[in-house]
Amino acid sequence: MQENTREKASEIDADLSEAIGQVDSWVDGAIKLLPNFAVALVVLIIFYAIGALVRLLIRRHLKRRDRSNLGDVLGGLVKWGITLIGLLLAATIVMPSLKPGDLIAGLGVGSVAIGFAFKDILQNWLAGLLILIRQPFEVGDQIQVSDFEGTVKRIETRATVINTYDGQRVLIPNSDIYTNAILVKTARSLRRSDYEIGIGYSDSITEACEVIEKALGNVEGIVTKPAPEALPWDLAASWVTIRARWWTNSRQTDVTHVRARVVEAVKEALDEAGIDMPFETQVHLFHDQTDESDGQRGRQREGWPAVKKTASQSKQDQ
Repeated sequence: MQENTREKASEIDADLSEAIGQVDSWVDGAIKLLPNFAVALVVLIIFYAIGALVRLLIRRHLKRRDRSNLGDVLGGLVKWGITLIGLLLAATIVMPSLKPGDLIAGLGVGSVAIGFAFKDILQNWLAGLLILIRQPFEVGDQIQVSDFEGTVKRIETRATVINTYDGQRVLIPNSDIYTNAILVKTARSLRRSDYEIGIGYSDSITEACEVIEKALGNVEGIVTKPAPEALPWDLAASWVTIRARWWTNSRQTDVTHVRARVVEAVKEALDEAGIDMPFETQVHLFHDQTDESDGQRGRQREGWPAVKKTASQSKQDQ
């Protein structure tokens, strides 16, 4: 029993000595690599500082061109790209046996995995960068995307922030904006609006158009060039439709308030001119169901289509 205990103790002592030796070798290697670590840290700091400086220059340059959003996104991309290059150089300094080509190959394989894992994030980020570069719209523009309409507040790396007209905030993914149709309502300084007015069939279409055009010309907010116009548009069941068209500032607040003033001005002008704006009219025909000939379409009755009589039927009637 004592011999077995002594053998185990000797084995434990041997294992401990080997572990201590391994740790000692690691410490010696780390001490030898301390200068490499210091140089690598300095290189990483220098590259990080260069990236930050380049980012600052890009942001200032693009801010002077009123493209601060693009400056933030593009500056951040350049900064972290330069920092990544510095990290690769620092790794080769710490481990001289490590080749930059192997690191790049490893990053290539890793980037594929990262791309699948963060597909939506990278897609939105790339779409946001393309939106900022191509500028289909700018911050402050009023746009409509699908069911959302409002003023562009900010273009971020993941989404575009829109403030709706009723005071709500919507975050739309950049990939949705880039792949779907966008209606930019403030792309031009002027926007055309229209409104349909019904007049009676007994009224003069020419006179009604003149009255409406004159009323539009007196409405505040409607531009004179292009001039407002009123066009006969449709012969409806109960009225003649006239479409009024005019141009205003493209901002939604101007469009809304001018439209309200147009409705009021046109109503008052037509009333003053004595032009009727009729309600919808319907005619109901009630048939007597007691006649012996009821249901015979060959006999002319109210509401049935007339049937041409033959010569023999005309002689019989005589």
